[in-house]
Amino acid sequence: MVEPDAIGAYWDAAAASFDDEPDHGLQAGPTRAAWRRRLADWVPAGSADVLDVGCGTGSLSLLLAEAGHRVTGVDLAPGMVARAQRKLAEAGRPGRFLVGDAASPPTGEAAFDVVLARHLLWTLSAPRAALADWVGRLRPGGRLVLVEGRWRTTGIPYVSGAERLPWNGGVGAAELAAAVRPLARGLRVEVLSGDPELWGGPVDDERYALIAEV
Repeated sequence: MVEPDAIGAYWDAAAASFDDEPDHGLQAGPTRAAWRRRLADWVPAGSADVLDVGCGTGSLSLLLAEAGHRVTGVDLAPGMVARAQRKLAEAGRPGRFLVGDAASPPTGEAAFDVVLARHLLWTLSAPRAALADWVGRLRPGGRLVLVEGRWRTTGIPYVSGAERLPWNGGVGAAELAAAVRPLARGLRVEVLSGDPELWGGPVDDERYALIAEV
């Protein structure tokens, strides 16, 4: 079993340089615009309550807040949460950020219109249980948005025991769709590998978004 404290410490240490990756910090205009367009397709127009699980430094939370949505972000790493809070404050945008387990967010009885997770499931010891938890937090007609994939290893060691995580290295679209389908009344998968602006350049691994209505 991978200890949550070890996972939190890993991402806490990564927080300072996390935004250096093009698709993390979204500092380049074309990359930021590409994610803004995708989020506009995935999150209903208007003012929705969005739960951003595994929010990291809050880059997607900021785009959602700029679009007029009410955002709650949760991350296990205090360093990530601090940066997310600062990012939205500096942009003059509201957002609520909590330190906690993204697999079981500490949001009490709050209900949401959208739950968003990006590149998170591979880090979880029980990803299927997390999916059920997130669906349970959605209002009727709510939407689950999962940006996932299977990516090439970088050679950088992750936490001890990570090789035993169910979806270590990512999860393919077919397997994730099979896991989500019993929880949803409909879903679709959008292939994202062919959109280099999302990633700051071309990629040759599997990347996609799964959007499920519940």
